[in-house]
Amino acid sequence: MIVKFLTKKGCVEVAEETIQRSSRASNRSGGKKKKNQIPIAFGVFAILVGIGVWLAFTGDNLLLYWITGLAFGFILQRSRFCFTASMRDPYLTGSTSVTKAVLIAFAVTSIAFTAIKYGSFAQGLPIPGQSYVAPVSVATGVGALMFGVGMVIAGGCASGTLMRVGEGFWMQVIALFFFIVGSLIGSYHFGWWERNFIVSAPRIFLPDYLGWLGGIVCNLLIIAAIYVIVHKWEIRKRTKNLENNTTEG
Repeated sequence: MIVKFLTKKGCVEVAEETIQRSSRASNRSGGKKKKNQIPIAFGVFAILVGIGVWLAFTGDNLLLYWITGLAFGFILQRSRFCFTASMRDPYLTGSTSVTKAVLIAFAVTSIAFTAIKYGSFAQGLPIPGQSYVAPVSVATGVGALMFGVGMVIAGGCASGTLMRVGEGFWMQVIALFFFIVGSLIGSYHFGWWERNFIVSAPRIFLPDYLGWLGGIVCNLLIIAAIYVIVHKWEIRKRTKNLENNTTEG
């Protein structure tokens, strides 16, 4: 029952986006006359520039953060990049393009961060980012399960939810509200999880066990194996859908 429910919610989200895209396409193709949004675009652009100028005089790095945030949001919106879609689409539609994009992003960032960390290690400096090597415990599994179920029901992860709020999806506004509520509840109970599970849990940093080269190679091999599995899954789903279409035709 849970799987069926989650699948329905995911399909609703996909269908909603498809309907909106189809509506835009029909408007462009000569259906209902499209409203001129150029003045609105110039107005929004002027507001963004004004905020940027104000931030430039407010703090040293605020303007950089503002530009980075705008660029990141624009890329997310145009690319439809979403971690939920990367795990939902292979099951619902058989498409693995977003999944492959996420895996490639993991591989690139793994190489980049390993280079940064090793550079500091080779110079005898403190390795940056070690505080983010989180302990692996029961809390990790419970949190992953809750977040995974939640983002499938909501139709988006944190970044996907924020992106769709900007696009005008009211369902995502509700999801964002409860995302905040859930975060507050989690923060309130975090002390209990930390005392009972996190403090005594091991922190696994692959270079400590396999060396720097072994760690990055192991990481990339795991990503490559998942990539191959995902690619074969897509071929299998396409073949199955083609056979079903042929049978129905």
